[in-house]
Amino acid sequence: MNRRDALKLAGLAFTLPAANVAWANETYQVLNPAQKGDDPSKIEVLEFFHYGCPHCRDFDPLITDWKKKLPADVAFRAVPAVWNNPQLAGLARLYYAAEISGELGALQSAIFVAVQDEKRPLFNEEQVREWVTGKVADPARFMETYKSFGVGSLVQRSDQLARAMKIQGVPSVVVDGRFVTSASMSGSHENTLKVADELIARVRKEREGK
Repeated sequence: MNRRDALKLAGLAFTLPAANVAWANETYQVLNPAQKGDDPSKIEVLEFFHYGCPHCRDFDPLITDWKKKLPADVAFRAVPAVWNNPQLAGLARLYYAAEISGELGALQSAIFVAVQDEKRPLFNEEQVREWVTGKVADPARFMETYKSFGVGSLVQRSDQLARAMKIQGVPSVVVDGRFVTSASMSGSHENTLKVADELIARVRKEREGK
């Protein structure tokens, strides 16, 4: 799902800036300028997604299995797309609350179902509180995390990352802050992960050659 479709669903006005990327071939794009990762000793892989995107839901089990097999020199991180959309920001807040509280594994699939099938507005604090009751061990503590300054900062950082990396659609995978790939480029979710593997190998070879 691209940014335009996400904003249409939210009923918001929008403009799309031209992405400052260059086509390298048909399966990925090259970011210019490249973005530095949090840990320069690792090859960073980012997955941009949001819970309202059906393609992200389909991709989720594939990338969940894929990331379990990543070698030690690769650092994976999921990044919820926000695009200055209050509803997506609310869903991003839910993601980070689940991740920090250690409940993400239990809640991830259920959030996709709640948002897409049950049409629950889980971007709203009261709706989140009602929904997590009975699903997490300590709902009160979960909501403290949800409302925390730290989670709010992570949501802001997510928006900054998507802007810096010119993310126009989800799910998208960024390797080493330089290469962007997605099913719309690679042809399928499975091919996206194959391209990501190839890009990881390329970055590793470049670093070994220095």
